[in-house]
Amino acid sequence: MNPTPCMVWLPADHRLMGDHGHQMPFLLLGDKYARAVKVGAQAQPVMFPLAEPDQISELLSMVDGVMLTGSPSNVHPSHFDEAVADPTLPLDPARDLLTLALVKACVHEGVPLLGVCRGFQEINVALGGTLHQRVQEVPGLMDHREPKAAPFDEQYAPRHTVRFKPGSVFETWAGGPQTEVNSLHGQGINRLADGLEALAHAPDGVVEAFAVKGARTFAYAVQFHPEWRCWETPFYAAIFEAFGHACRQRRSLRLQAADLARHTS
Repeated sequence: MNPTPCMVWLPADHRLMGDHGHQMPFLLLGDKYARAVKVGAQAQPVMFPLAEPDQISELLSMVDGVMLTGSPSNVHPSHFDEAVADPTLPLDPARDLLTLALVKACVHEGVPLLGVCRGFQEINVALGGTLHQRVQEVPGLMDHREPKAAPFDEQYAPRHTVRFKPGSVFETWAGGPQTEVNSLHGQGINRLADGLEALAHAPDGVVEAFAVKGARTFAYAVQFHPEWRCWETPFYAAIFEAFGHACRQRRSLRLQAADLARHTS
């Protein structure tokens, strides 16, 4: 019998979809994120549709890791005491309600956590940091957005260099002090949360990767998109391989605890 696979929780986006003037709510997960977990981390991606904050502890006991994905939507700026700067950009308050609490729970309970793009920003905001809502309008910062009309291969192509903190795990994964990454974001970190440590920066100083200080397990996030065909880029593949390893360690501990509970009951 095949062993139970590692399971990684990927929260859903909430979006209205439809045509002819009729829209209905959908719960969505991008294929590229689920596939990166399946192929890159060697784990089973799972969703808990309509999960609520008061269910987080119970649901975390069933999984081995959490990946906070990117999304077309942004974290609502009310969570860092700002008004909406551009009302044309999509928001997802239902996702915010879950994921900002989920971040804190993962850190507290030692659940492996990987954040990508929006997920990177969610972790920063959940732990008390702030965001630039329009990076491209901040003096001295680059335009980090992708060419939206271009084919996906061009949108996700390497866009700029990131330099890693010497001796950091990212330097190990990349095989050197810097590398090229893609860039598809309009928002970015303004003030880094006190509980985070910056491990990579873009040429303009924008934080591109961080770690949760004092984390008991894998707890990293990136502003770029390593999920895009992660198996084709050694650096991206290394991130998911390390995440998967941490998830398997948690799975082993979960199964040991369950076995012990059965024998002592």
